[in-house]
Amino acid sequence: MNAIKNNIPNAITSLNLLCGAMAIVMSFSGKQEIAWGLNGFEMAYALIALAAVADFFDGFSARLLHAVSNIGAELDSLSDLVSFGLAPAMVLLNMMRGYDEPWWCYVALLLGVFGAVRLARFNVDTNQTTTFTGLPIPANAIFWIGYTAWYAEHQMPVWAVAIAVVALSYLMVCPLRMFSLKLHSMSVKENWAQYLLILSTVALVATLGLPGLAVMIALYVIISIVKHEK
Repeated sequence: MNAIKNNIPNAITSLNLLCGAMAIVMSFSGKQEIAWGLNGFEMAYALIALAAVADFFDGFSARLLHAVSNIGAELDSLSDLVSFGLAPAMVLLNMMRGYDEPWWCYVALLLGVFGAVRLARFNVDTNQTTTFTGLPIPANAIFWIGYTAWYAEHQMPVWAVAIAVVALSYLMVCPLRMFSLKLHSMSVKENWAQYLLILSTVALVATLGLPGLAVMIALYVIISIVKHEK
């Protein structure tokens, strides 16, 4: 019975990995309709979102069941790399290929490389509990869902996409301190940054749709700079 209980978090983490792998596969279908009126890119977005839900509940279940393990931590990082590093990179790569960028599209792979570096650093850094050093990799995925949703409807110059890739890659490994969205109390004074970001996200998505997610991550970076430069 204990063996089953101890592996429940790992099973949820594996679901995260499976969703990320499926998102990569779906990204190759591009704008072709797959199911429920969704095209390949939109299915990839949905699967990345499901991976994020699984990523939340694996840690929650591990703490609830007292089943935290070193294997679970490593599996979590490997899954996050696929779901939040490689999956959004492949969405961008395939979208750029669709816009006839046969060579420039490979710049998207930098997101996977720097995502791996970011996760490796996180695994050996014991100080990233209430704050993060560099942009968390799930935030990278959220940005690219918003950015590519806009890109799909409004083709941008390839240099603008390349700059965005380099900027997000740098943000994942830079020394910038970024706050966690976890609330340790209901105090507005202590959690003003979290509340501001949550309210802004609701407003941005309501007015801009999915592209509002990219603006939200930019706002997250700005608020983190303001909060930690005081």
